[in-house]
Amino acid sequence: MLQVLTTGEGVPFLRSPEASFQGLADYPFAPRHILFEGLRLAYVDEGPRDGPVALLMHGMPTWSYLNRKIIHRLVAAGWRCVAADHIGFGRSDKVTDDRWYSIARHVAAHRLLIETLDLREVTLFCQDWGGPIGLAQAAEQPERFSRLVVMNTWLHHPAYAYTDALRQWNAQWQTDGLFGINVPEKLSLGWFMMLPLGHMKPADLFGIIATGTYPTLTAEQEAIRRGYDAPFVGLDRAGHAGPRRFPLSLPFDNPEGGAAEAQARWFDALLDWPKPIHFIWGGNDAVFTEDWGRAWAANYSQASFHLLPDAGHFLQDTHGEAIAEIVLEQMKAKQ
Repeated sequence: MLQVLTTGEGVPFLRSPEASFQGLADYPFAPRHILFEGLRLAYVDEGPRDGPVALLMHGMPTWSYLNRKIIHRLVAAGWRCVAADHIGFGRSDKVTDDRWYSIARHVAAHRLLIETLDLREVTLFCQDWGGPIGLAQAAEQPERFSRLVVMNTWLHHPAYAYTDALRQWNAQWQTDGLFGINVPEKLSLGWFMMLPLGHMKPADLFGIIATGTYPTLTAEQEAIRRGYDAPFVGLDRAGHAGPRRFPLSLPFDNPEGGAAEAQARWFDALLDWPKPIHFIWGGNDAVFTEDWGRAWAANYSQASFHLLPDAGHFLQDTHGEAIAEIVLEQMKAKQ
């Protein structure tokens, strides 16, 4: 097991060895770091410094690897792409104390990154928990952002109706829930990701948990699994505190940890967003449904809405090139 380190303030954390990230398929990006509360926040910064800036967010249980296909396409088009790993994920340090994590802290970490790099004229790409964390930046620093790309996410507000799928997700990560019990001892996050990405069936997941029987993956699928497992190789339950805290920070269950009041303020503030906003939605997602995405987009006269009918919740992985092309075409149409 990895040695537990501590910050100057005594916060315990683990640091994934860089060897775990070597040779990942389609992810040749070198890590960079800033310090946040004595912890390394890792990010990639690819493409020309003078190109249009994309800030790409990830959610649970992923990391910047999720956005690799969008990064490749945008860099080829002359963009600068910045994509960080939230504390607890990817190459960033992983605090082992569950109580350390809050949405407010994740927001503050990304605010520091934006200010440290002095990012301006930013196009935000956000999905899942990257929605609240990323949209907070646009709500609080609108002068730094020129365009929003919103994908299968939400902002908490009193009128928002949480789906049964999202409530079940929360329940499954409670201490007595399916994932609360079995991750990581029986089910790694890389293997978990094979289900929503369409690389295995529910029966395969239950087979892993019940009997330790793993389905056969193609070489391409195995490379993707390794990519999502890489941040957590050798980490025990304490090293998974970051992923565990996201589903347990949903505002209907944890209003304080989930920044419920702040999220509602950000939602209201962004209702007056005057700049381009593009909703790109995976239609095969029971967590954040097409109906919700269309209802949200209807608040903006300038919004575009693009449905990817066969895309699920993690559309950046399965449809990354298509997402990049949609944004590039939208920008070309406005010139």
